[in-house]
Amino acid sequence: MGFFDKLFGGKSKDENTAKFTNQSKTVLTPLQGKVLAQTFAQGILGPGCGIEPTGDTVYAPFDGTVTQIATTLHAVGITSNDGIELLIHVGMDTVDMKGQGFTVLVKENQKVTAGTPLLKVDLDAIRAAGHPTATAIIVTDGAGDEVKMLAEGDVAPGTPLFKV
Repeated sequence: MGFFDKLFGGKSKDENTAKFTNQSKTVLTPLQGKVLAQTFAQGILGPGCGIEPTGDTVYAPFDGTVTQIATTLHAVGITSNDGIELLIHVGMDTVDMKGQGFTVLVKENQKVTAGTPLLKVDLDAIRAAGHPTATAIIVTDGAGDEVKMLAEGDVAPGTPLFKV
């Protein structure tokens, strides 16, 4: 995936997760938090949305394959079985943390189902490093695609977030 190569270059214990039910062309909320109205970098990377996380686990938002894990562990690329390429980028400028505060729970090329834990994130470590925790959920192959938002406000993992 050329896009991911270029991009990556070199707390609640009881998250009350919703039931993850895979739906065609639907991205489920990958982490507990509050949906942000604006998209990551005003949509420069593609359509999507942001989430201000309150939970510490990032889950697979659909059935698919893990296509890329940033060497700095702050982001994961995943492709759905129905062709959605998605980037989940935890925090802003968290590449500077060089993996501190992030634990990867999957491997590249691993098949996952909706709800599979992908990453554990230490939100306090991100804040202590001086970085915002806002997480971008971006459709990276979305040339011309529109995203129809399905959720707003506080969301649990597994809630339908948007449809492509």
